[in-house]
Amino acid sequence: MNQNESPTANWSYPTTVRFGAGRIKELPEACASAGMKKPLLVTDRGLATLPVTASTLDILDAAGLGRAIFNDVDPNPNEANLNEGIKVFVDGGHDGVIAFGGGSGLDLGKLIALMAGQNISVWDLEDVGDWWTRANADIISPIIAVPTTAGTGSEVGRAGVLTNVETEMKKIIFHPKVLPAVVICDPELTVGMPKVITAGTGMDAFAHCLEAFCSPHYHPMSQGIAVEGMRLVKENLLRAYNEGSDLVARAHMMSAAAMGATAFQKGLGAIHSISHPVGAIYHCHHGTTNAVVMQPVLDFNRAEIEERIGWAAAYLGIAGGFDGFYAYVGELNSALNIPANLTELGVTNPDLDKLTLMALEDPSCGGNPVEMTRQNTRALYERCL
Repeated sequence: MNQNESPTANWSYPTTVRFGAGRIKELPEACASAGMKKPLLVTDRGLATLPVTASTLDILDAAGLGRAIFNDVDPNPNEANLNEGIKVFVDGGHDGVIAFGGGSGLDLGKLIALMAGQNISVWDLEDVGDWWTRANADIISPIIAVPTTAGTGSEVGRAGVLTNVETEMKKIIFHPKVLPAVVICDPELTVGMPKVITAGTGMDAFAHCLEAFCSPHYHPMSQGIAVEGMRLVKENLLRAYNEGSDLVARAHMMSAAAMGATAFQKGLGAIHSISHPVGAIYHCHHGTTNAVVMQPVLDFNRAEIEERIGWAAAYLGIAGGFDGFYAYVGELNSALNIPANLTELGVTNPDLDKLTLMALEDPSCGGNPVEMTRQNTRALYERCL
């Protein structure tokens, strides 16, 4: 492949992925392969008004698939969004979901397909043990995922994140059949992203790869995917940020996002466990929050990850081992205009005891290299402020 050409490929991992510029035009064919005749496109409010969404609905309409859309999706989706989406899905007689957008649209779209027709609460399907077996798998509708950002990687995942409004906690809802039947990764769809979203979603992909790489659990395949995902971010995120129309950089960032989500089956850690409560309470952008807390968490984990980060630094061409990698993260954040701390992000007068307890209840903390306790987690929040 010419390194100056945007890559195009088909692969299965195990999701069928149609990757390449302009491949959104294949959406009707993807619907047919998934058995959809009346899909519901699910996206967020902001994206719903943009030309990229209108043109996608035009493609569906021209193929006789209608142009049904549900877009009442918050940046951190909650059960109220889910219930409204299920009602639209059922009342419209839809037979599948096209999850379209960033993490919020992708996650909620997948959960609408999961929960429509179920007679249990969505909270009964939290990613705990074998809770997923409580669902009636036979009525889960097919899903096609179309990412329009390059960060979450939810398009290749078997779960969705949902915020419980009453408890202000984010929960991971899991079922194997939530894995989309087909993914269309078209870098042209990401060209219109605002720079702040390019930065935040890109750092989300980097955080997924970094935490998977540092996780103490054994999963060599994920380990390899994680370090290569970090390389793609290092070589392409600033290019995509500074020149939004660079389809090569945009394509590689979409790959990095999918790789991060694939890799983190090895585990996540403190970056996500302290970021999730902040996002749930303060409604901060998830990937940007991850970027803000990344250096403090690296320092927090240093005793357990110093050698491993040295290996990653060498692979990435970063001199200076752990210290060089740590400095690189700070330089990257600065170049992307990421806020320097949680206070600058908008977290003011936080209830640190509440945040600490929420972080310790988050499933991500189980993959952190250093055991998280009330004392050290509260101190970590203080460091992030």
